[in-house]
Amino acid sequence: MIRGLRQIEPYVAGTQPAEKDIIKLNTNENAYGASPRVRKALSAFKADDLRRYSTLDQAKLRTALAENLGVRPEQLIIANGSDDVLSIAFLAFFNNPEPVLFPDLTYGFYKVWADLYQVPYEEIPLADDFTIKTEDYLRDNGGIILTNPNAPTGIYKPLAEIETILKANPETVVVVDEAYINFGGQSALSLLKDYDNLVIIRTFSKDAALAGLRVGYAIANPELIAVMTAVKHSINPYSVDLLAEALATAAVEDWDYYQNNAQRIQQTRNWFSQQLRALDFEVLPSKTNFVLTKPAGISAKDLFEVLQSRKIYVRYFPKVKRIKDYLRISIGKAEEMEKVIETIKELKG
Repeated sequence: MIRGLRQIEPYVAGTQPAEKDIIKLNTNENAYGASPRVRKALSAFKADDLRRYSTLDQAKLRTALAENLGVRPEQLIIANGSDDVLSIAFLAFFNNPEPVLFPDLTYGFYKVWADLYQVPYEEIPLADDFTIKTEDYLRDNGGIILTNPNAPTGIYKPLAEIETILKANPETVVVVDEAYINFGGQSALSLLKDYDNLVIIRTFSKDAALAGLRVGYAIANPELIAVMTAVKHSINPYSVDLLAEALATAAVEDWDYYQNNAQRIQQTRNWFSQQLRALDFEVLPSKTNFVLTKPAGISAKDLFEVLQSRKIYVRYFPKVKRIKDYLRISIGKAEEMEKVIETIKELKG
């Protein structure tokens, strides 16, 4: 028997099917492709440059992001996707004896990192309507992490309630994961000037349609960013490669393109939600690029299997008790969502 092996239950990501000609609505990828400037930057990239290490500080990308967001470059850290940024945040900030607080139904990686890094934590149950209850986070803790809008529910927590939580916890870090914020809701960016304990984390995977590139970032006061940078440089200082930095910078410089696509996705999401409700499906109010829905007249399991048999991939959570009767459906292009509705109507007769 080999001793000292770590035992941990890993995060389970959505399926990445190898087959072609599918409607892929199971991992919340952006329905639209890269912007013209990103495509141009990709074609202009010199392969010979890959013999060099990437930069340590991603100064060009941080400068572009700072201008876009209205912050200073020293308030930003870039890493290998928001998962990498979140992992760094767990190591950098959550070192207290009190438990870190996060919802019982949220991004599944939080519990994995807490277990992996031996961080004490407490999963706070969502309300019956799947909302995050502000009063549950107004007590002693070792840190707080909230996804807003939340996943997999899609529900947005008003900014005033986020501020209440920040104000009540001045001595611990409050992380707000804004992976989906550009599909609805108001960012917590305006609170940075008043709350030194706020860390906002974002990704290029959703609104910027660069999930395959792996770039994410955090925004916070420079003191907290310095702590995160020290942790990053203790693990993998070259985590953002040259190509990723170049293409992510081009995406920021072409941001109007992505904002327009986000609006198209919101319109399609609202139409799709209305269509599902007309079929008596329960649909949670979403401010993301997906909806969480409880089917009517057919079980979630059966609908999941039938859709998949017709090459329509959605997400099913049979092991998560609170949503085992729900499906999470990413918002694709309008014609893809029309196909989903047509298929459901056929099944319901």
